[in-house]
Amino acid sequence: MSLLRRRKQPQQEQPPPPSDGNGSDHDDNDKGKGPSSSSAPASKEATRRTKAKWSCVDSCCWLVGVVCSAWWLLLFLYNAMPASFPQYVTEAITGPLPDPPGVKLQKEGLRVKHPVVFVPGIVTGGLELWEGHHCAEGLFRKRLWGGTFGDVYKRPLCWVEHMSLDNETGLDKSGIRVRPVTGLVAADYFVPGYFVWAVLIANLARIGYEEKTMYMAAYDWRLSFQNTEVRDQTLSRIKSNIELLVATNGGNRVVVIPHSMGVLYFLHFMKWVEASPPMGGGGGPNWCEKHIKAVVNIGGPFLGVPKAVAGLFSSEAKDVAVARAIAPDVLDSDFLGLQTLRHLMRMTRTWDSTMSMIPKGGDTIWGGLDWSPEDGFECKAKKQKDNDTEVSSDINGENVEVEPKPINYGRLVSFGKDVAEAPSSEIERIEFRGAVKGNNIAHSNSSCRDIWTEYHELGWGGIKAVADYKAYTASSIIDLLHFVAPRMMQRGSVHFSYGIADNLDDPKYQHYKYWSNPLETKLPKAPDMEIFSMYGVGIPTERAYVYKLAPQAECYIPFRIDTSAEGGDENSCLKGGVYLADGDETVPVLSAGYMCAKGWRGKTRFNPAGSKTYVREYSHSPPSTLLEGRGTQSGAHVDIMGNFALIEDIIRIAAGATGEEIGGDQVYSDIFKWSEKIKLKL
Repeated sequence: MSLLRRRKQPQQEQPPPPSDGNGSDHDDNDKGKGPSSSSAPASKEATRRTKAKWSCVDSCCWLVGVVCSAWWLLLFLYNAMPASFPQYVTEAITGPLPDPPGVKLQKEGLRVKHPVVFVPGIVTGGLELWEGHHCAEGLFRKRLWGGTFGDVYKRPLCWVEHMSLDNETGLDKSGIRVRPVTGLVAADYFVPGYFVWAVLIANLARIGYEEKTMYMAAYDWRLSFQNTEVRDQTLSRIKSNIELLVATNGGNRVVVIPHSMGVLYFLHFMKWVEASPPMGGGGGPNWCEKHIKAVVNIGGPFLGVPKAVAGLFSSEAKDVAVARAIAPDVLDSDFLGLQTLRHLMRMTRTWDSTMSMIPKGGDTIWGGLDWSPEDGFECKAKKQKDNDTEVSSDINGENVEVEPKPINYGRLVSFGKDVAEAPSSEIERIEFRGAVKGNNIAHSNSSCRDIWTEYHELGWGGIKAVADYKAYTASSIIDLLHFVAPRMMQRGSVHFSYGIADNLDDPKYQHYKYWSNPLETKLPKAPDMEIFSMYGVGIPTERAYVYKLAPQAECYIPFRIDTSAEGGDENSCLKGGVYLADGDETVPVLSAGYMCAKGWRGKTRFNPAGSKTYVREYSHSPPSTLLEGRGTQSGAHVDIMGNFALIEDIIRIAAGATGEEIGGDQVYSDIFKWSEKIKLKL
């Protein structure tokens, strides 16, 4: 109403100006003045007061209103959008999409034949709560791993408490029961919208597969492999379900598809099922031959991953180290009691399964101080350089050959970039084994013991001894972890081993601790069982680390990746304190490919029955646009599960094809050349 009054005011008749006795207006001095000249200061003051009323609260409310309105508008448009619209837009930009593998192979006449068993990895299996403490009230049978993770944000310390295992037994803590989700839903999606097995399952369904011909071998991936049988009888359940699948599908043997750590878990299973009770499943030496057609390993860390070393040593990897460098006060600060990495370390060091991925085979496989199988590898861009040199120009414009710096991949951990690059003869190392630990870091702060594991017992003397040893290879890494985390490694040593067997007929190798190490056990007596190693290549993958001592503080993690260590140019393999090699972003080619390329190829002491092995590599090609999502040609460790070429290979195998019929080996990396450099008695 006030606005209307303002608009109408100029239309009202003005009162006549006062006049003098002669009937004249004001004197001449007033003639040039407008009607508002006398009220100008008052108007300016009113305007200033009006503007001053707009406060920060108004700005915040306005911003919240705009965001909420935009959100509701987008949500309405999304729900109103036809289901085919995103595909229509994508095809309009990129052209018609190829048929999914299931549709393509259905048109070729392929139909369901061999039952399929999926074995998820460390990330891809859901876990749910069956019993918990008071802080977990209302979470019965809710997912603590996988799903939305909504409860993690609401009560993070409670989540850490329930996801941790007992530090002495490696089993459940008192009053807590967390169990694996069962069925195909256990690992089809990690979180809503982020597929794991869902795309493969959907494509298998196209040629006739359904739940009676598919089985998700879910297990609690936190436990050591043998403890999954001790606590949950998981290995027995897998055995029974495979036998049932074979019996109800016309005697057709199963095709087993493990992913990531599931590859090591199924290696353990194949030895367990043959072994006699009580340690084994009592299936006998011919069980695998009778029940398994093929084992199709996806992204298998057969020989371990260097990433596991960084995770156990300092609770970080490349991405975490970068985030820590960008915002150090978030992950490391004691402010508000966050202490994120320390809680993460306390939790993950109770997961015995993580120790299954420590590099196996020592210096024989991974290299020593001055050599590694990948010597000569160049992290170059797509533009190809000469084989052994790169060409540059000097100040006069003449071409000069620049020898690339050798990369000492065998030094898995180096304290300082200079140590990582120096000849071994110039490195002065002080032996850390047997060094005196003392000067308890946390003696003055009892709160440290609420979040700490074992570094508070290491002391300043132990920390200095670790740094003074300078460089660690795959062999000395085991001793390093025993030194910095003795209780964790003592528990893990009961379940895992990392060496190379001299004599596989030695009775000691009948113990379950050797079953997941392909260098300390034999494949089953199954000459008709085929073994595939399928993995991505062409992605820089963590292979070795440059470390430094962290700034001293109470309750801190004393070692961290030195993100300031850089190679100096875009083609360098050293990025942010991490030496990169070829792989799928998590598993280096060496670990994923060596056993099928050489260790098991033909009749060897590790493969006495001569089971046929194949290496199938998939060159990474990232999506060209955001509309393609995670892409159909990805070679990344998890995204490869949506790779159309890999899915097509798997469907053909499940439908009855052999390794030769799908093309035999498919190799893009130098895995065969690198395998020849490894001097291992076969």
